[in-house]
Formats: sequence, C-alpha cells, structure tokens
Amino acid sequence: MEKLTIQEEQAMQAIWKTGEGNIKLFLENIESPQPPYTTLASTVKNLEKKGLLESRLVGNTYMYKPAISEEDYKKHFMSGVVKDYFDNSYKQLVNFFVEQKKLSSGELKDIIDMIEKGNKK
Repeated sequence: MEKLTIQEEQAMQAIWKTGEGNIKLFLENIESPQPPYTTLASTVKNLEKKGLLESRLVGNTYMYKPAISEEDYKKHFMSGVVKDYFDNSYKQLVNFFVEQKKLSSGELKDIIDMIEKGNKK
C-alpha cells in the first residue's frame, strides 16, 4: 500500500467516519476548510483505483465504502513510520516523544502498565 497524500488521508478519515456513503455525505464529515465537491470526487476515485474503496451504483449515484479498516491503515502506516524514521525501533519512537516533551512521565507509566497487562494475557 502506498502512502496517502494529505488530501487522500483527509478523505479516508471522512469515509471511515461515515461508513458507506456518497461524496456529499463524505463532504459533510470533513472539517473546514472543506475541499470543493469535484476535488473530493476526484480524490475518492483515486482512492478507489488504489484499492482502498469499493463502490456500487445505486440509481444514478455511486456509493462508496472502505475496503480497508482504519485500524489496518494505522498499523501499516505506523509500521512504515517506525521503520523509515526510527530504525525499526519502537523504543526510539517513544524516546523521540519523551525528548520532544510530547509524552509525560505519567503517560509513560500508563504505557508501561498497558504493556505489563498485555503480557499477562
């Protein structure tokens, strides 16, 4: 799966939020500033060509739905970020956020608790 553009990610966020829908419904789920209808329609067609959306014709309107879940996209995307920017090390990723003061010691303790609880399953 290739990396999505910002415009494509914005569209996919609206589509995941909507579920199945048409361009008009997706547009309603995009925060301002919203792209023009025709721009979103073009982006949706590109996402369909990339295999991220499925479509079906209902009357004279195309209805689209995600072909990949948001969770699966996140897993793929985050794996790429960790591989490309953090030498495939999640430890380096966490360290980056600590150094940037984006992760507090309390949040880090919460993460450790989640890891320890996950290992007990």
